[in-house]
Amino acid sequence: MANILLLGATGYIGGRLLPRLLQRGHSVRCLVRSPQKIPSRIADAADILAGDILDAETLPAAFENIDTVVYLVHSMSGTGEDFEQRDRIGAENVARAAHDAGVRRIMYLGGLGTRDSGQTKHLRSRHEVGDILRSSGIPVTEFRAAVIVGSGSASFEMMHHLVNRLPVMITPRWVNVRTQPLAIADLLTYLLEGVERDETAGTVIDIGGPEVLTYREMMLTVARVLGLRRFVLPVPVLTPRLSSYWVNLVTPIPFLLARSLIESVRSETVVENDAASRLFSVQPMPFEDAVRRALRKLQSYDVETTWTSAGSPPAPQPLDPSHLRSDVQTVECAAPADRLFSVVSGIGGDNGWYYANALWRLRGFVDKQLGGVGLRRGRRHPQELHPGEALDFWRVEEIEPGARLLLRAEMRVWGRAWLEFRVEQRPDGGSRLIQTAHYYPRGVIGLLYWYGIFPAHVLVFRGMARAIVRRAEALRP
Repeated sequence: MANILLLGATGYIGGRLLPRLLQRGHSVRCLVRSPQKIPSRIADAADILAGDILDAETLPAAFENIDTVVYLVHSMSGTGEDFEQRDRIGAENVARAAHDAGVRRIMYLGGLGTRDSGQTKHLRSRHEVGDILRSSGIPVTEFRAAVIVGSGSASFEMMHHLVNRLPVMITPRWVNVRTQPLAIADLLTYLLEGVERDETAGTVIDIGGPEVLTYREMMLTVARVLGLRRFVLPVPVLTPRLSSYWVNLVTPIPFLLARSLIESVRSETVVENDAASRLFSVQPMPFEDAVRRALRKLQSYDVETTWTSAGSPPAPQPLDPSHLRSDVQTVECAAPADRLFSVVSGIGGDNGWYYANALWRLRGFVDKQLGGVGLRRGRRHPQELHPGEALDFWRVEEIEPGARLLLRAEMRVWGRAWLEFRVEQRPDGGSRLIQTAHYYPRGVIGLLYWYGIFPAHVLVFRGMARAIVRRAEALRP
C-alpha cells in the first residue's frame, strides 16, 4: 500500500476519492487550507495537515515519507491571469517540494483538449500544470478528462437547472462543440487504479465516456431522462460573458464559475489516445446511465460532495467589537435540546426558513440580480450539515452537534454577516434557543444598510426563532 499525499481533499473529486483510498488500505495525508471541512469520521483515519500549495513554507512537512502525490487542485473560479498565475505557482511549489522529498510518483488530473492557438485559458492552464509537474523529474501519471457527470458536479448542475427551468433555451454556438463526458464513478475508479498501477507512471491517459456528444445533445438527453420536452436554439450573438450572466441568473452557478465552465467548453475535448483501454479494465458507462445515476443520488439525498463545498473560507480579518451590530432572540422551548437542535440543523433548502419564506425568496431574488449566489444552491442533505457546506446563500462556518450552528453570509451585503444558533439544555428537561444575527458594516453605506433593514430583520428573525421552537415542541420524541 502507498503512502499518499492528497492535494485537493476538500474539493468535489478529492472529497470522494479520500474515503475510497482509505477503504483500500492506503495511508493518506491531506494538505488542506480548512481541516475542519473534512468530516471527523474520515479525518480520524487520515493524517490532516493545514497548509496551502501557494505557501511553499507549509509543504516540506507534508511531503515527508510520501511515495505518491495525488494532485487535484485547480482554480476554476478564477479569471484572467489571476487564476493562471495561482495554478502556476502552486504547481511549481509542489514540483519543487516533491523533488526535494524524493517522491516516487505524481498523479495529476488535467483536462482534455488539443494544444493549439484556439485553446482556452483554462485548458491551457491545465496543460501547463502537467508540464510543470513533469519538470520535477518525477514520473507523472496525467489523467485528462472533460465534463464530469455526477450529483453535485458544477457541469451537471448547470445542465440540469437549465433544462429543468427553460422550455426553450437560447444558447451560444458552443453548444455544438463536441466533448466526451465521463461519470464521476468511472473517474474515481480510474484514479484508484492509477494509484495502484506503477506501469502508468510517465504516461498521459485520456479518459472519457463511450460517446462523443455535443452540449446540445447532452442537454436534450437530460431533458429526455427528466421526461421534459425542450428546444435548443443556438444563436451567434451570445458571448461567453452574456452566457455567464444568463447561467448565473437561471441556475445556482455564480458568474465567475459559470464563466470558467463556459470558457472551458468552447474548445473540443475528446479522447486522443487509447492508453485508458490498454492500461485499465474500466468500461465507462454511457452518458444517459450517468445522468440517471446522478438524478437518483440527488432524489435520495445521497450526495457525497458538491461543487458548492469546494474552496476555502476567506482569510480572517480583524473585527472591531465596537462596530459589530447584533440582533439577539432568546426563546424558551419545552422540548429537549437535541430535538430543538435537529430543527435548527434542518433549516434552509427545501425545508425553508420556517417563517416568512416569501421574504427569504425575495431576498434571494434580489441577491441574484446583484450578482450574488441567491437561494438556489440549497443544501446537500435535508438534515446533515458539515463545516464548509453551502446552505442557500449562507455557508456553514462552525457546527457543534446538539449545541451550536454558525452560518456566514455569502449574499451581497455591505459588510460581513453571520447567523448563529445556540441551544442550551435546561434542568427541567426543556431547552433554550439563542439566535443571534451579527453584522459588521463596511463604511457609512454598511451602517445605512443595517439600520434601513433593521425593522424587517427584527420581524423576520423574531418570527423565525419562535417558529423553530414551535416545530421542536410539535415533534414527537
